[in-house]
Amino acid sequence: MTGISADPFELHAGAGKAATLDDVAARAGVSTATVSRFINNPQVVAQATAERIREAIAETGYIPNLLAGGLASSKSKMVAVLIPYLTDSIFNDTMQTMVEELSAAGTTVMLGLTGVSEARTEDLIRAAISRRVDAIIFTGPLTPHVEAMVRRSPALFIQVWDLPEDPIGIAVGFSHHAAGHDIARFLMSRGYRRPHVVTAKGARANMRRDGLVAEWVAGGNAAPTEASVEVPSRFGHARRIFAEVRRLDHMPDVVVCGSDYLAQGVIVEALAAGLRVPEDIAVVGFGNSSIAGEMRPTITSVEVDGARIAREAIAAIRNRAGAALPQERWIDVGFRLVARESA
Repeated sequence: MTGISADPFELHAGAGKAATLDDVAARAGVSTATVSRFINNPQVVAQATAERIREAIAETGYIPNLLAGGLASSKSKMVAVLIPYLTDSIFNDTMQTMVEELSAAGTTVMLGLTGVSEARTEDLIRAAISRRVDAIIFTGPLTPHVEAMVRRSPALFIQVWDLPEDPIGIAVGFSHHAAGHDIARFLMSRGYRRPHVVTAKGARANMRRDGLVAEWVAGGNAAPTEASVEVPSRFGHARRIFAEVRRLDHMPDVVVCGSDYLAQGVIVEALAAGLRVPEDIAVVGFGNSSIAGEMRPTITSVEVDGARIAREAIAAIRNRAGAALPQERWIDVGFRLVARESA
């Protein structure tokens, strides 16, 4: 038998803790050796027995320990970083800093791309837990099943780029609703009257949209016109968005985009159509990517300190003592609106 041994985390599933090999064996009515053989090579176990073990694993929520020799009682020096995507991602600066600093400290980083698939997210989190990572750094939404799985794990769970009301472990991020408020106040302070809001189909983007619209309407303005794009939002989405803008009854005087890449595309389309930015149409992005300050016109954007998010997450991993949660469960890194040429 290789790779699987009796799990040294002597915790029981019924108490909301990690299930053990013994829990599975007891539920299936077989020995722990039989469960280990099934996990290593399901074909060597009789079909009826294999089915009972599968059901027991599902019922207990057991995740095998894939660390060689079952040395999970010591630190694995491994951290899982899970993000939705890399292409045109606003997470890139944060993740690059995090991977560089963790690697420099001798920690192995497992980088996983969840996309928008709940099944893939679940598979990647299960894989991370099975390797007994010290921490999981996560940016996506959680399903109830994934949340239950994470709560049973001894790994520190860190949600970044958001501040949920009840984080499983800790949250390092900012208020997207407040960011939307600030964008609306900026637009009103600059005298814009007809914003067009482009929102990516994601929870955080919708929080910014809700904050913007609420503040805008509270200021005595008519509700803005709107459009949505799939995630990840891409440069190419801008062509459709700009075509829709041109067909509106009243041309907007500013387009608020959910990312700098989308804002860049809208600016390119506007200039190609002979419009001036910002005189004929202004554009606001989000994320303050490197392109925002380098293209012409430069893009007004919302900056989030991704490097600080990385540093705070790393500090939480280093400072964690035993299985206890850090005292500070919410770390608000804030944001700032950077006004440039495009608005």
